[in-house]
Amino acid sequence: MTDISTTQNRPIIRRLPAQTVNRIAAGEVVERPASVVKELAENALDAGATRIEIQVEGGGLSRLIIEDNGKGMSAEELALSIERHATSKLPIADNGDDDLLNISTMGFRGEALPSIGSIARLTIVSQARGAGDAWTIDVEGGERSEIRPVAPLGRAGTRIEVRDLFYATPARLKFLKSERAENQGINDIVKRMAMSRPDVAFFLTLDGRKRLSIAAETVGGAEARKARLAAILGTEFGDNALEIDQVREDIRVSGFASLPTYSRGNAQHQFLFVNGRPVRDKLLGGAVRGAYQDFLARDRHPVVALNIDLPTDQVDVNVHPAKTEVRFRDAGLVRGLIVGALRHALAGAGHRASTTVAGYALGAARPQGYQPGQPPAQPYQTVAGNVAAWGRPPEPHQPQAFEPGMSARIEPEFQHQAGIAPVETPPGPEWPLGVARAQLHETYVIAQTGDGIVIVDQHAAHERLVYERMKAMIEKTGVERQKLLVPEIVDLGEDEVRRILERTDELQELGLVVEAFGAGAIAVREKPALLAKLDIQGLIRDLADDLAEYAQTLSLREKLEDVVGTMACHGSVRAGRRLNGEEMNALLREMEETPHSGQCNHGRPTYVELKLADIERLFGRR
Repeated sequence: MTDISTTQNRPIIRRLPAQTVNRIAAGEVVERPASVVKELAENALDAGATRIEIQVEGGGLSRLIIEDNGKGMSAEELALSIERHATSKLPIADNGDDDLLNISTMGFRGEALPSIGSIARLTIVSQARGAGDAWTIDVEGGERSEIRPVAPLGRAGTRIEVRDLFYATPARLKFLKSERAENQGINDIVKRMAMSRPDVAFFLTLDGRKRLSIAAETVGGAEARKARLAAILGTEFGDNALEIDQVREDIRVSGFASLPTYSRGNAQHQFLFVNGRPVRDKLLGGAVRGAYQDFLARDRHPVVALNIDLPTDQVDVNVHPAKTEVRFRDAGLVRGLIVGALRHALAGAGHRASTTVAGYALGAARPQGYQPGQPPAQPYQTVAGNVAAWGRPPEPHQPQAFEPGMSARIEPEFQHQAGIAPVETPPGPEWPLGVARAQLHETYVIAQTGDGIVIVDQHAAHERLVYERMKAMIEKTGVERQKLLVPEIVDLGEDEVRRILERTDELQELGLVVEAFGAGAIAVREKPALLAKLDIQGLIRDLADDLAEYAQTLSLREKLEDVVGTMACHGSVRAGRRLNGEEMNALLREMEETPHSGQCNHGRPTYVELKLADIERLFGRR
């Protein structure tokens, strides 16, 4: 029997009123106040503005004003601008159709102004370039006023005021964050746009306080971009940034990326632009992470600002309502270019480390309550058990052979051939890391440079050197193996044993020969000859943990940096190992010749350089 009530109350298809349609569409375009700022500032850029002023009150909910000096609009254009899907930006193809595959402007859909007007109180004042009069229109909750003349602005441009955002959709207000968080979102949007356009001046005022005031750069090219980035991210970024500029086919990657030792705890400081458009793209973010995975720990992230410029028909920007995501026709080419460009720049940096490392060291070393001329609380003492005091040759002691993993030059019989100087030799400009003078706590090598000192973490430095040698060896000839006289037995859980044994062939390529030894153990038969004093127990356990994170289909060669980094860490000179003068100098010389030796495999600095002038300030001499 048919349920009459259900039949009578069944849903009926109906057309939604225009006002409801506009509010639904506005929900996709306008997520929060920052979305309004983004859409209106993009319109200003498309209008040719060279100056954009933004005023915000109440987190953008009470009032937003955006004023530009672009080409402005006539009365007819102003009337069309608030109609949905009315735009002057979409190009027309040769066949007369709208061309969605060749978009060169920031906006193109014609949705921003009608969406904002449907959920807020909107007032637009505009004066067209070359015109002597200005026009205005109001839109409140989708209801528009008549176009009417107003006093001229005195120049071409547009002034847009948005009041009571979301007043027509009050439920949306419940999902917004605090005023402070909304202000921060606006600040972030404006900064990203300012980074992409050094030729445009940006001014941001939040609740009467100036938060951003950046003049347009008068020079062009990389210098203008670097100056703009330094103005927004701080001078420290400028001092520790590497210039990126690589071209492949019709695609160019340019911008700046930080040294590995200048990193952050999250990826919020990575700014990516496609044809000038700020985007948050997983492909691009993954490419940056892939380029730095050889140099940073998993919880550290570089600071980058990269521009990808390519023909408009090679990228689709019409895939997200807010236009924050893009799709590339050849995603593999773009990713490979980014990774290659970043790694090329990192290789060119050599042993360079972040300048902030020295600044942090000086700040930490400055004594509390110290006054110039005040004597120290305790007399100075030499460190027992280490090389003797500053400026004197080390006390004679029995030399110990350095691990052959350092390089052939480091072994004692090669010292003369390598031209390594005695400890008392004055440092020359050809040796940027100076000449070794002491070893402290059997962990840190102290070297004198021409204008300061260098403090080297011997384990971190040797770890990077071993790592780079292993990579080069794998690429050229493969890793030479050394049989153990007595196999090393490592006790593990059954799952860990299984993971290791599933990768025996790949581990053998990396110089490690293992086999099962009962139900819950691994026998290590051979190890890389390069790693003289290898912590095999620790290495196998760490490898088992690493393999648990890799997908079953992911080969060790694809995760080569992780595996080799783990092996290098366990096979490097440890803290507490006493070195003689020749060994310390050999370490310095190889660091100077080895790319990336300024940081260990986890992104930590391998050395700190202190200039003599800074040291003198520390002791009140300057």
